[in-house]
Amino acid sequence: MSLIHDVLLWTPYVPLTAAGGAALHYRARRKAADKRAADAEGRAAEADRRIAAREEEARQLADSRLPALAYALQHGTPPSFGGLLHPELNSTVTAAAYESVLKQVGALMDAASRKAEEATRSTVRACVKSVQALLYEQQSAISNLLDAEDDERVLALVQPIDHAGNQLLRRLQVLGVIAGTWPGRQRDNVPLNDAIRGAMSRIRDYQRVRPPRTSGLYLADRNVEPVVLVLAELLDNAARHSPPSTPVDVRLVEGAQGVSIEIHDAGAGMSAEAELEAKRRLSGDGSFRLTELRNPPSFGHLGAGVLARRYGFRVHLDDASHYGGVRAVVFLPQALLAEAPPPEETAPAPVQQTASVAPVRQAAPGAVAAGPYEITHDGLAKRNSGRPASQDTARPRRPLAGAEPPPSGSGRGLAAFVQGTRGIHDDAPQTSNPSPTSEESPR
Repeated sequence: MSLIHDVLLWTPYVPLTAAGGAALHYRARRKAADKRAADAEGRAAEADRRIAAREEEARQLADSRLPALAYALQHGTPPSFGGLLHPELNSTVTAAAYESVLKQVGALMDAASRKAEEATRSTVRACVKSVQALLYEQQSAISNLLDAEDDERVLALVQPIDHAGNQLLRRLQVLGVIAGTWPGRQRDNVPLNDAIRGAMSRIRDYQRVRPPRTSGLYLADRNVEPVVLVLAELLDNAARHSPPSTPVDVRLVEGAQGVSIEIHDAGAGMSAEAELEAKRRLSGDGSFRLTELRNPPSFGHLGAGVLARRYGFRVHLDDASHYGGVRAVVFLPQALLAEAPPPEETAPAPVQQTASVAPVRQAAPGAVAAGPYEITHDGLAKRNSGRPASQDTARPRRPLAGAEPPPSGSGRGLAAFVQGTRGIHDDAPQTSNPSPTSEESPR
C-alpha cells in the first residue's frame, strides 16, 4: 500500500520534470545558435570591412600613390611609394601586391625615362655636330675674307655676320656640353686677361663690359675653353638682364687658394626662388635631364654648372653687386692656373710703326699671327689699317670656335677686335655646345 502511494504521489511530476529538461536544453541550443549567428554576423561584418579597406586602398593606389610616384620620377626626386591607409593590412598579400605594383611601375617609368633621355641627348649631339661643322665652314670663309679684304665698307658689313656666327657657336658649345660632349682644348697657356677678353668677344653687348686691370696670371691650356665658355655665359646673362646704358664690371681678386673673377651688373636682381634655382644649376651637383627641362629651356646656368664640376672650379651668384644688381663669381683654384712663360716667349715681335699706329701689343699665346695691331680706347686689339693686304692673305688660318668677337661699329676697327681675340680657340673643331636663346637664363 505504501509503495502504491509513493508511485501515485510521484507519477504526476515525471512529465513536468522531462518538460523542464527539454526547455532547458532548447534554451541552451537557442543560445548557442544565437552565438553562432552573432559570430557569423561579426565575421561577415569584418569581411565587409576588410573588403571596404582593400577597395579604399585600391582607390588610394590609383588616385594618389601612383601619381605621386610618377611625379617624383619626372622631377628627379627620390621615389616614394607612400604608406597604406589601413595599417592592419600591413604584412598581408594585398600590401605586398600593391608594393610590387608600385616598384614595377617605378622601374618601367625610370627605364622609359632613361631611354628617352639617351635618345634626346644622342639627337642633340648629332644636331650640334652637324650644325657646328657648317658653322666652322662659314667662319672659315668669313675669316679668309676678313684677312684678305681692305675695304672698310666691306669689313663693316662682314663683321656683324662674323660676330653673330661666333655667338651661335658659343651656344652650340654649351648645348653640346649639356648633352654630354666636351669643349675643345686650347693649345697653349693663356693670360687670364686674354681669356676674359675671349669671353667678351662671344657676347652681343661686349662693348658694355669693362675688363679688369692687367694681371700676370695665366690659365692652363686645358682649362681655357671651359672657363671662357662659362665667363661668356655669365657676361651675356649680366648684359641682357641689366639696362643697356649700364656697365658690366669684371674684377679680379687674387687669394692664397686661387683667383676669383667677379662680374657685377646693375640689373634688377633676382627673386629668392630664381636665385635658389640658379645656384642649384651653377653648383653642378643636381642631376637633370633634357627631357625634363621647362619650356622655354634654360641652358646657360646648366652648362656653366656642368663645366665647373668637370674642371674643378666654382661658380656662385649673390646680390652683392657694386651696382645693386647681381654678382657672379667664378673661383679658379691654383691647380687651374699656370706659370707665366719665360720673358723671351712674351717679348713682342718687332714691327714697323707708322704715324697712325700705336705700339704693337703681342697676341695671346697660341694666337695666329695677324699682323700689327693697336690697342683701342676700350683695351681691345684693333687691326693696323696701314698693313698691306698681302700680309693677311699670306697667313691663312683656321677659324676658332667662337673665339672671335666683332664690334658693330665702323669698318676696320671691327675686324681688329677679331684679330686680338683669335688666340682663344679650340685645338680642333669638336662637337661643342651652346646656350640657346635669350630666354635661357632663369633671371
